[in-house]
Amino acid sequence: MANQNNSTKVVTGKVRLSYANVWEPVSVEGGKPKYSVSLIIPKSDTRTIDAINAAVENAIKQGAGKFGGKIPNKAALKLPLRDGDTERDDEAYKGAYFVNATSTTAPQIVDSSIQPILDRSEVYSGCYARVSVNFYAFNSNGNRGIACGLGNIQKLADGEALGGRTTAAEDFASGAEDDFLS
Repeated sequence: MANQNNSTKVVTGKVRLSYANVWEPVSVEGGKPKYSVSLIIPKSDTRTIDAINAAVENAIKQGAGKFGGKIPNKAALKLPLRDGDTERDDEAYKGAYFVNATSTTAPQIVDSSIQPILDRSEVYSGCYARVSVNFYAFNSNGNRGIACGLGNIQKLADGEALGGRTTAAEDFASGAEDDFLS
């Protein structure tokens, strides 16, 4: 996971996936369809946080051309690492930072043995994973900053599904047949 030299790539520690659109790209407000996920990173995972901060610094330096050839003050940029305690009113984000990662190409999704996961129900909002991400500079339509590109996903563990979604087994476990027409 260590961020080497001037690298902008990071492989996270154990993070929780949220808003996981990793199987099919989704268009936001008519834009180009993208794969996306919000990575919830525990504040206690200082290795991942430090690696992300170093990669962001490297992306700012490498992206100077996007900023008119000068390295801008970080306060003037939109940065990808955000505080879940202050920016989200969601229990899943408490005590955590988060980054939103996107890509126009599908991530490879593997299990802990690095074997492809084919069952789409295996990777969902709420499960735990390691994720490779890449940070890069952007400057478009008056917005300047560092974005987070989605690489690949390695599922590590199941977790409680986020978003209130239930499984068919949970919904129909009672086996009772209600005759609502009689």
